[in-house]
Amino acid sequence: MTHGTRVDDAQPATAAHSSGPPRTVGVVWGLLILNTLGSAGAQTIVPLPRSLIQMVTMGSLVLAFVLALALNPRIRLRPSAYVLLLTLLLVPSVISSAELESGFGALFRCGRFALFVATLWLLTRWWDGGLTFVRSHIRMYFAVLGSVAAGLLLSPGAAMPDLYGGRLVGALWPLTPPQIGQYAAVITGLTVLLLMGRRTDRASAAVIVVPSLALLALTHTRTATLGLLIGLVLAIGSLLLTSAAARRFFAWAVVCAVVAVLGFASALEAWFLRGQTQEYFTSLTGRAKVWDALLAEPRTVSEQLFGVGLGDKSFGGLPIDNSWLSVYHEQGLTGVTLVAAFLLVLGGVALLRPPSLERACAIFLISYCAIASYTEAGLGDASPYLLHLALAASLLATPVKRTDLPLTAAAPVSARHRVPRWARDRRRP
Repeated sequence: MTHGTRVDDAQPATAAHSSGPPRTVGVVWGLLILNTLGSAGAQTIVPLPRSLIQMVTMGSLVLAFVLALALNPRIRLRPSAYVLLLTLLLVPSVISSAELESGFGALFRCGRFALFVATLWLLTRWWDGGLTFVRSHIRMYFAVLGSVAAGLLLSPGAAMPDLYGGRLVGALWPLTPPQIGQYAAVITGLTVLLLMGRRTDRASAAVIVVPSLALLALTHTRTATLGLLIGLVLAIGSLLLTSAAARRFFAWAVVCAVVAVLGFASALEAWFLRGQTQEYFTSLTGRAKVWDALLAEPRTVSEQLFGVGLGDKSFGGLPIDNSWLSVYHEQGLTGVTLVAAFLLVLGGVALLRPPSLERACAIFLISYCAIASYTEAGLGDASPYLLHLALAASLLATPVKRTDLPLTAAAPVSARHRVPRWARDRRRP
């Protein structure tokens, strides 16, 4: 409370300042997540036409934009280098897609990407360095994992098909093992950090972490596991000097890691190899062959600079499974430069911020996306990875400065009382 202001006058001001973004903002964020779930994956228990899935995902994006515009009708935006660079990434996407080398679908994907970026711009109004979007992120992805767990209970055979080597897939909604592993790893890491920062209790954290880790183990997703471990090490390391809880957690994590390696080395190796031969493992599950063919493909100067247009992140009918090469293929060297720029900007801002829980969450998300970019595509188009980085950008945003409200009618009296008695006595005749 400002000195000299009445209590009854200060209370409404505090309430006005402490009110966070409306709950509908969380709904918009959830719709963006729904849009990025994709339409390709395993066979579901009840067959879902791909056209129906695409209608749901695209409809969710349109609805997210409409709701965001309704919440922000005056289009009040906050400056964001990350969203600005995403906007610039639209330029090579449109230039290359306009040549229709990848068909009319490339222009459709450009429109989707533009709507995605526009919705993020509208949401920047509520990017204040708080944890509001983190909680929405965890809730929505936990709901997605809930559908995966339900599919596993209803039909274990459909949820762990031989086509994917017995790895967990989405049996109710078509989700691949890497997708499930990614969602489980991200919300596990964020929940652990919230627990360390005392923003949630142990029981609530256990409800999220335990089933998420179980689903991650069933997917046998190495990239998500490494991203989770390395991301948490970097995030917790940023808190070691200022948080006793971080130091305790780090010490226990080291002890558990040593015990796991010494006592369960063979089991961990079997899980990590997934029954693959050493040669197949060293070729990154066959990805290296696709990468070599993509790099050896002759390209014109225009294709080198701007790519061939937004596609389905494949080359020769096979998935590229590398964000940098997929961006190079679809958006050229210009796109690669812009993707590197927004990762460097986010990382640089995170390093310059003072230690805090919000900074630690941002470091976890940035490091996870950087690690996953080597074996997963998604940094050049609307995807969960761009949403993870948008969440990091919201956590690194400068908090909104609240100015004191003007004094009420009683202000002159309050101001007079702040004048020392001896000064008032000297002014008297």
